[in-house]
Amino acid sequence: MFEFIQKYGLFYLLGGWPETELGGFAGTLVLAGVGVGVSFPLAIVIGFARTSKNPAFFIPASVWVYMLRGIPLLMILFWAYFLIPELTGRAMTPFATAMAAIIIYESAFMAEIVRAGILGLPKGQTEAARSIGLGYWQAMRYVVLPQALVNMIPSFVNQFVSTVKATSIVYIIGVSELTFVAQQVNAIEVTNPVRTFIVLAFFYFIPCWGLSVLSRKIERDIGARRKAANAPGKEIRI
Repeated sequence: MFEFIQKYGLFYLLGGWPETELGGFAGTLVLAGVGVGVSFPLAIVIGFARTSKNPAFFIPASVWVYMLRGIPLLMILFWAYFLIPELTGRAMTPFATAMAAIIIYESAFMAEIVRAGILGLPKGQTEAARSIGLGYWQAMRYVVLPQALVNMIPSFVNQFVSTVKATSIVYIIGVSELTFVAQQVNAIEVTNPVRTFIVLAFFYFIPCWGLSVLSRKIERDIGARRKAANAPGKEIRI
């Protein structure tokens, strides 16, 4: 096993880079990181719309969330692969197609995190902000959203972990991410495919487990700080 990792470890990490595009685990992290990062502003808009009492905002946002959460990433990937070139008249690289599908898919899940974070705050926060003369959007921007974002951090970390694992599906359209690289190694090492996929599993497990531990630690820290802030004799500020 050590000789196998020594032989293919760099390939698992970087794919064929620098001769070809960056791939392997690095490609997986790029897909997941950029996908979550770019979908975040969109998720904030959709999440706020999901908390709105105005049907013009609430209904389209709800349709977007329920539709995307109700279908698999694979279907969105195929839609992006076949539909985007038809709409734009331009061919897209597999990597760009996968990125577009992940951004669309993650926006729905992260929007629900934003919505839960906003609704999880005491209503008194908004009422106090409005009582000092702030408008609705000012209260959301300066009072509600900063507090909600802190509470959302553990959920965002968990969502990033889920996205890292979900990117494994994009190997179907030829994106050189971690699973695609493992398939290439398996084609070379045809005599022992079990070893190939054991190494693949460890490449997914170790960082995802580490991030899950980090998420739990952040959640405990936030809970401890909230408990300390709400202790008797403490001044609570908005």
